[in-house]
Amino acid sequence: MSDARTRVVGVDVGGTFTDLFVLDEAAGTAEIVKVPSTRGEESVGFMNGIARVDDRGAQSLATIIHGTTVGTNALLERKVARTGLITTRGFRDVLEMRRRDRPQTWGLRGGFEPVIERALRLEVDERVLADGRVHTPVDLDQVRAAARQLLEQGCEAVCVFFINTYANPSNEQAAAAAVRELWPNDHVTAAAEVLPEIREFERASTASLNAALQPVVGRYLERLDGDLRARGFGGELLIVQSNGGVMSRRTAGELPVRTALSGPAAGVIACAAIATAAGHPDVITGDIGGTSFDVSLIAGGQAALASQTSIDFGLVVRSPMIQIETIGAGGGSIASVDAGGMLQVGPESAGSVPGPACYGRGNERPTVTDANVLLGRIAAQRPLGGGLLGALDVEKAREAIRRHVAEPLALDVLAAAEAILTVANAKMAGAMRLVSIERGHDPRRFAYMPFGGGGGLHVCAMMREVGVVTGIVPRYPGVTSALGCVMADMRHDAVQTLNQDLAAIDFAALRELRAGFESRCRARLDSAGVAFESVREELVLDMLYQGQTHTVAVPVRADALDADAARAAFEAAYRAEFGRVLDGIGLRVMNLRYALIGVRPKFDLSVLAPRGEGRTEPLGEQPVYFGGDWVQARRYARLDLPVGARIAGPAILEQADTTVWLEPGFEAVVDALGNLILRQP
Repeated sequence: MSDARTRVVGVDVGGTFTDLFVLDEAAGTAEIVKVPSTRGEESVGFMNGIARVDDRGAQSLATIIHGTTVGTNALLERKVARTGLITTRGFRDVLEMRRRDRPQTWGLRGGFEPVIERALRLEVDERVLADGRVHTPVDLDQVRAAARQLLEQGCEAVCVFFINTYANPSNEQAAAAAVRELWPNDHVTAAAEVLPEIREFERASTASLNAALQPVVGRYLERLDGDLRARGFGGELLIVQSNGGVMSRRTAGELPVRTALSGPAAGVIACAAIATAAGHPDVITGDIGGTSFDVSLIAGGQAALASQTSIDFGLVVRSPMIQIETIGAGGGSIASVDAGGMLQVGPESAGSVPGPACYGRGNERPTVTDANVLLGRIAAQRPLGGGLLGALDVEKAREAIRRHVAEPLALDVLAAAEAILTVANAKMAGAMRLVSIERGHDPRRFAYMPFGGGGGLHVCAMMREVGVVTGIVPRYPGVTSALGCVMADMRHDAVQTLNQDLAAIDFAALRELRAGFESRCRARLDSAGVAFESVREELVLDMLYQGQTHTVAVPVRADALDADAARAAFEAAYRAEFGRVLDGIGLRVMNLRYALIGVRPKFDLSVLAPRGEGRTEPLGEQPVYFGGDWVQARRYARLDLPVGARIAGPAILEQADTTVWLEPGFEAVVDALGNLILRQP
């Protein structure tokens, strides 16, 4: 047995399965573990997975890196802590007014319920002007009275949000200090501490969501850490952030809003590393789970970062995160015929409980998984999960499709099942075009890399729909997010609004601000107790021409931070994005953004490669309905295929975490890292 301190585990908790990727680089081995998830008790599946690693369980591990959706699920289901807001008089409704947008662009109706109800949003006297001058000092007696009132109303957390704190946070800092003196726990969020950036709604929303999540995520992580320690775990528990980095458990408890998309972000990080090592640094990723299809674009081996996202309508989080587009098209997406006679797939999902009709758990409506089962692409007697799911009921799938799709559309039941997949594939292809064509990229120059439990079933269809000529199915598609947890670096971000003309910027003060950012971010890195190969920083100015609304991200060097360098960098970035620069117009600097990245040791991806001679003989044949007729597909044990193995479609390649459907005319080759490289005719 290998040294306990060489083993690192990545854990991704999904709706159906909890996935673990166990790496022992010293021994040159990697393994995967899958256990059922427990909805609402995510730590149960987590601990069950750790117990399956080996006989010693948690005490055999050096580091555990966790991608969690606890915060995301709490927001989507509105199962957050009762939270109060203390704000500037006249601004209690910023959260509700948002940007005067609506859930549906067209129509006169649209509801929205903020995570903090209006009765719990209290106002106090204070005012800071946009230039940072204090117009009205904060009335701390009113602040204390408001805090006591919120406690009497049962609030567990509170957010202090004052106007223009990006320019001068003194009033808000004083108020937060007063609240913390009497608040019975640590769940007090000051908006400027979370996001000292211009735009009041985005700052209010991000800070309020952070406050509402602190008790939920904090309790989950504290319980998880306690359970691990009780079982002998003596290493570090790290949490994946939405920006693709990791942070300590303590930081995650203080800033839970930064975990909003940590699971999908980890998957994209893994795809970037695997695809680059396979010789394809330009790749579109697609994570097909039970409920959603998450798609992202990687150019030059780097995932794109977005400045903000919306978890659900009106729940806006402004924090650097990997740019991921999500649509409701997954294995559990429900197919139905609307009042106009049109076939719709999603966004409603059967999820993991009760799950698709073929699970036999009470759902009688058809899903994408039911269509795949009926058409023979998933063998009912050999379901996904390596035996964790029982045999699937193909007749329940058939009846659901017949009743809800075939009869309303006057179709044969097999044709109806193909129609479900056609609609689902078209929706997913649209998301791929959104991240490529609509952002100036030709998808034909990119490879397509599916992951998640359902990615391999739709890979050929996605390549056909979008015109991608190369597909890359990673060695363990269903646990790619868990693998990404192991690969992620530690990263901490900071931002400060400047909102000044370039000519007026005091670059000496700016360099001092950068130094302060470095000091605070390095303290967070050091507190995690993790060893790094190196530490690097990223410095970006958000700049724009006078009169413009939207900014351009301008990377600059810390050792060359002056007006001339900033102007030259802006013109280069603007020309790259828009093809030209504008003469005779002044420049403004809106924000300074900073990131400090602790580069963690990377493992050799060759540990994923097949070992030995393997097996290239098919296990048998499986009938699959494709293109209006049945074809006989050869069936292979995917993980037994050796490097260099060449498989021609039609073929089914099975493994514990996914099934790959190789359509007629497609060919797959196993590369040196164990990936399947697909080519279409």
